[in-house]
Amino acid sequence: MTTSHSPRLIVIGNGMVGHYFLEQLVERGAHERFAITVFGEERHRAYDRVHLSEYFSGRDAEGLALGEADFCARHGIELRLGEHVSTIDRSARTVTTERGDLPYDQLVLATGSYPFVPQIPTVDDGTGHAGLVYRTLDDLDRIRDAAAGVADNAHRRGVVIGGGLLGLEAANALTSLGLEAHVVEFAPRLMPVQLDDEGGRALKRQIEALGVHVHVDHATTEITPGETHRYRMHFKDHEPLETDLIVFSAGIRPQDRLARECGLTLGERGGVMINDACVTSDPSIYAIGECALWSGRVFGLVAPGYTMARTAADQLVGLEGEPFAGADMSTKLKLLGVDVGSIGDAHGHTEGAISYRFIDEATHGYRRLVVSADGKTALGAVLVGDNSYYDTLLQYVQNGIALPDDPASLILPHSDGAPTLGADALPDTAMICSCHNVSKGAVCQAVEAGCSDMATLKADTKASTGCGGCTALLKQVFEHELESRGISVDKSLCEHFAYTRQELYSLVRVEELTSFEALHARHGTGQLGCDICKPAVASILASCWNAPIMDASLVPLQDTNDTFMANMQKNGTYSVVPRIPGGEITPDKLIAMGAVAKKYDLYTKITGGQRIDLFGAELQDLPEIWRELIDAGFETGHAYGKSTRTVKSCVGNTWCRYGVQDSVAMALTIENRYKGLRSPHKLKFAVSGCTRECAEAQSKDVGVIATEHGWNLYVCGNGGMRPRHAELFATDLDDATLLKLIDRLLMFYIRTADRLQRTSVWRESLEGGLDYLKDVIIHDSLGLGDTLEAQMQHVVDQYECEWANALKDPEKLKRFRTFVNDSRRDPDIIAVSERNQPRPARPDEIKALAVEISS
Repeated sequence: MTTSHSPRLIVIGNGMVGHYFLEQLVERGAHERFAITVFGEERHRAYDRVHLSEYFSGRDAEGLALGEADFCARHGIELRLGEHVSTIDRSARTVTTERGDLPYDQLVLATGSYPFVPQIPTVDDGTGHAGLVYRTLDDLDRIRDAAAGVADNAHRRGVVIGGGLLGLEAANALTSLGLEAHVVEFAPRLMPVQLDDEGGRALKRQIEALGVHVHVDHATTEITPGETHRYRMHFKDHEPLETDLIVFSAGIRPQDRLARECGLTLGERGGVMINDACVTSDPSIYAIGECALWSGRVFGLVAPGYTMARTAADQLVGLEGEPFAGADMSTKLKLLGVDVGSIGDAHGHTEGAISYRFIDEATHGYRRLVVSADGKTALGAVLVGDNSYYDTLLQYVQNGIALPDDPASLILPHSDGAPTLGADALPDTAMICSCHNVSKGAVCQAVEAGCSDMATLKADTKASTGCGGCTALLKQVFEHELESRGISVDKSLCEHFAYTRQELYSLVRVEELTSFEALHARHGTGQLGCDICKPAVASILASCWNAPIMDASLVPLQDTNDTFMANMQKNGTYSVVPRIPGGEITPDKLIAMGAVAKKYDLYTKITGGQRIDLFGAELQDLPEIWRELIDAGFETGHAYGKSTRTVKSCVGNTWCRYGVQDSVAMALTIENRYKGLRSPHKLKFAVSGCTRECAEAQSKDVGVIATEHGWNLYVCGNGGMRPRHAELFATDLDDATLLKLIDRLLMFYIRTADRLQRTSVWRESLEGGLDYLKDVIIHDSLGLGDTLEAQMQHVVDQYECEWANALKDPEKLKRFRTFVNDSRRDPDIIAVSERNQPRPARPDEIKALAVEISS
């Protein structure tokens, strides 16, 4: 516990590296030895810059925040956000802010970097729309405001200057804001640091196929007022380009102002010079992250910054930790849905290096393997279009593993997906998670100590909790270590079924089993089911045969929400969510829904999926509420089930002057086709009538975007706790082909996904990635197309509104009683008609209370 006499440690910077440094201090007990104060110039606490682009997909600042909100307070760390440090006085050992001076004993600079904005003569129109940058959440807010202020016209346009990682992320952001996005790059290729010429060309083709315009080898000379847009960009040796706003993302520079002004030693091109202990030229000041210069290099990735943070933390508490010795700059990225990987000496600069290249002109894919002159050692690699090769190639490069006789085999297509390197071939020093410095040896030690599941492994080692790119390799190594110790890797669904969900699905299909009892009798053990296998089997049966879930043989399998066909809320009441296909509703239905809400004192909420939720319904009222809604023409919205939820749509070409297809009609077609479809997890769809993407189709499990020639299909995206952009699957589809592909995709997902696995996680788990999924669904490589379509048609033909079915059966309605022997309401439930306002008591409740008091 710190006291007033404890030495003071000041940390300037609260970004990803600064926050990780605090975690390392706490892990080493330094918070009990130092009085720690942290200054963050931004108003937000530390957040995940790696996934910054997701801010435009609905993930807010809190969703991006790192660690728990009370982390600093819980460990006695003073966090001062929105406070700018103006100077450092090294002789007095103080830092100065607008609140005054604060002394320090040890100081850590984690100030990061700032965007480089080239000096281009620019018109000053007072808006600042020609000088935006893409770096912080406040920057993204400014970009969003600028985009919202662009006058509507046929070609609302935004330009990003810079074709590196952040530049392409910024272009994606402009696209998500409804702008026609252009990327202008000074170099002759995109991502010139990571990619070679052929890789840059492959990436350019893939990104242009997604609707982003790319201009390489363009040097911007000046920016003047435009004629049809706000600005005109002039280039050396190229025609001008007009735009409504300009975002600069032309690289970063170390944020070293404080260090320069207080006299610390800097590099010739900037950066605070540090030694192997991350100590600057002043022994009481450390520097970590992108502001630091080690051996003439500034490292622009988060993993090296984390390594520096660990080294500095060790030094501060007197541990003999690993000195900082540089970092591997290999990186695996997904840019606008396109896989990009760069490993080691990707450009083949090593003397005598030779390269193997695979070029796929059909899909614009590209792979390059750089090997030593003797052909025995892998030196580097470039990947564009398919990162499933990345983990294997990275281990060959990092660990000097002997190459096969034919090194080209490592990048050539394989019928069973990308080649994999067995976990037994990796040395203990092989780095599995570079973000948190977790080696294979550390995984082995965790298994030796008794770790037997992935969740515990991640919690103990922090592996795969950074960028998440190592998850597949971590799982492979972990399971190999379990098996090598004679510990079986149990993939059984539960103790009652020694099968995976996929295997159970196949058994139900092949043997045409229609009940849990029949499946258990043939393939189960022990008692008749549990809370894991019962709902899983119920979902499988519904996916296959689509019988009403309230049938007597199926009811015992359902979880609480499915049992009562409503979502239970925290106060014991239920929500009622009628289906509103595509968000389209008539005035009469709106009136009917309002009348029901008013009659039963329900709280109403319009959702992000274009439906209206009614909250606060008591159990015994559910049948009557649904009877009135069904009489008004509504159906159940399946908000309680792992099934099709919503199909969001814009207004399409019926009303919108930008729409090129009737998105509402297609949304209605899709929702009416797949309503009632049960699956391993909930499904959300969206249909946008043009590339302005007002329905946010690229954040859905199935997204459809109109083109002038048909529909583009995006798959396997989702929001929620683990947001993921959907990937472009097929382009310019006619209506029939679009539905055929969705039929196949959904049934293949239902057939092969794990229990409670979202489509995004399922897609990431597929060997061979998106290309494999395209082969199966589009090209019918497994010969399953007709079968999958027929299975989907059976589900469609069997559809019946579950609530309408229940209302016809008195036996099913008996479930909707609060008490078996008493018709009164539950006195412990306090319903709410408006947010946080108790609902007035009903007349029947007042009468019942009076009777109870009198007796």
